[in-house]
Amino acid sequence: MSELRLSELLVSVRDAAARFEADRWSGADCARLAEDLARAAKACTAASARAAARAVACSQGDVEWVARTTGATPSQARESLTTTRSLVSCPATSDAVASGAVSMSQAREIVRAEAAVPGSEGALLAVAETRGMAGLREEARRVVLGSIDRDELHRRQVAARSVRHWVDGEGMVAGQFRLPPEVGVPFVNRLDRETDRVRRAARKQGSSDARDAHAADALLRLMKGGGKGRAGRADVVYVCDLRAAARGHTHGDELCHVVGGGPVPVDVVRAAAVDAFVKVVVRDGTKVDTIVHYGRHIPALLRSVLELGDPERLHGAVCAEGGYDRRHDLEWDHDDPVANDGATSYENLKPRCKPDHWAKTERDRKAGLLGPHAERAPP
Repeated sequence: MSELRLSELLVSVRDAAARFEADRWSGADCARLAEDLARAAKACTAASARAAARAVACSQGDVEWVARTTGATPSQARESLTTTRSLVSCPATSDAVASGAVSMSQAREIVRAEAAVPGSEGALLAVAETRGMAGLREEARRVVLGSIDRDELHRRQVAARSVRHWVDGEGMVAGQFRLPPEVGVPFVNRLDRETDRVRRAARKQGSSDARDAHAADALLRLMKGGGKGRAGRADVVYVCDLRAAARGHTHGDELCHVVGGGPVPVDVVRAAAVDAFVKVVVRDGTKVDTIVHYGRHIPALLRSVLELGDPERLHGAVCAEGGYDRRHDLEWDHDDPVANDGATSYENLKPRCKPDHWAKTERDRKAGLLGPHAERAPP
């Protein structure tokens, strides 16, 4: 295709997009169009990145020019150029990007992981298609961190710990912190629990503030020594394979990590185990799907197992719906409702965020699984 013909087609597509009026289409049509347009946009972004990389290579532009042309920051433009060049070594990802199946942001995660762990590209592409950006980022991080010796990784993490703060453009005091997982996870777990308490109380008072605002209130409460006096749940949960715990270090794919964080040395688990607010789960192959209870209450042992998430990796529970990897405001929902004689068992309980839980309850109600007097799910 000639440059002139391609330019004419792009102008035609751009004009059609500019004239598009969503209100003239049905909701179902717009859902399909949104998917088609998103895929086309990803393909166009990738093509633009390839063209920009070629222009820069031919001295027809630089990073600043790419940033201005694409409306990105110089650092984002630099990342785009780096990712485009790296795609040469990841042909499957390159094809997925060119077709619009994968975004440039997703491609960046994949090529970084493939560079650290050759052969991981295929599995990560599958994750990108089913779990979205959040799931891909988490899986790519797991792959990369798993390739680094745990003792060396921990030394790097401790050396890289930091807290920064500044005053932003609105005069707000802003900040950023980086903590090793055995320190950072307990901190954010306590903050999240306090945030949930603040949020529940605020909503009872009619507050419509976002969760971020309630988290800020919770942080201030904890800083002032407030908040709930006793922890009803462990601040941090470690998972460690039995043989690794006995040996003192891991071999191969043996697990030793912080749930919600990342891999740690066995010595860190041993040192932390004396803390009253630490839970250590030693994985020894015990089956968990035999834990069954015929009532709505979830026994403590079953809840502990459920909160570990995927039994193969035990990285913590995420919402079972949508592939968005939501971890906040999860509720344990019976796939087969209790009102329909569903058991409170490992196989029948799934974590769902509030909106997905409400939607599932409404589907169950319409299907007649909740009984004639079941209340409607919240809107």
